[in-house]
Amino acid sequence: MDETAAGRRTGRTSAAGSALEKSLRVLEAVAAPGGPHRLADVTAAAAVPRSSTFRILASLIDQGFVRQEADSRYGAGPRLRGLSALVGAGEPASIGRILGELRHATGQTVHLALHSGETVTCIRKLESDGQPFRTASRVGMRMPLHTTAIGKSVLAHLPGDEVRELIGATGLPRRTPRTLTTERALHAQLAAVRARGFALDDEENEPTIRCIGAAIPGPTGRPVGGVSVTTVAFLVSREEIEAYAPALRAAAAALAPLL
Repeated sequence: MDETAAGRRTGRTSAAGSALEKSLRVLEAVAAPGGPHRLADVTAAAAVPRSSTFRILASLIDQGFVRQEADSRYGAGPRLRGLSALVGAGEPASIGRILGELRHATGQTVHLALHSGETVTCIRKLESDGQPFRTASRVGMRMPLHTTAIGKSVLAHLPGDEVRELIGATGLPRRTPRTLTTERALHAQLAAVRARGFALDDEENEPTIRCIGAAIPGPTGRPVGGVSVTTVAFLVSREEIEAYAPALRAAAAALAPLL
């Protein structure tokens, strides 16, 4: 699992979107890992014109959601940190237990991510016990739909017209030599995901990383996100990781009523 620039709209600014949408994108850019961030970086990540970004930041500073550091960089303010703590405190303890049981059953790294628009966002990560590697993923990271196991498991259970709209908006950018970059290939794989109940990222998002993921359905059956098991390809074969599917699907089913 690796971070994507596709979901961050980097490299272009736009006047599109309501004032609220722009403010939320700016706030999200400020809260991104690696902060505090320069104004130019916040502007690029949020895809909001520089002058608008500056005005939004000034308002967020007044409200305590953003803090301006001495070097003119912007970081999370006390109200944003307090809100984050409240959200974390409200998370059912059983979510951590279910993820821990999945890690114990597989011996591999486990991720939980939620779907939002053109990406999925990692909200929990449990590193494997005793494995001699660490993946590049981190909590808060936004990841593509078409290259990740969780992303493909979500796409597989969305209406066809919505999938086409998402592909049209983001394209299918290549992240590794194994990335699926044609709609025909992607739709064929999504059909396989629906048939077997899990998705596979076979070094499609990050070289040497192999993942298996399952969608987590919401009350209406629409996926709210997914859970995955992540391995290193040269240590765990495709056949071995697919053997984790029953434990993965059980974890997804147990997580559904909690999310």
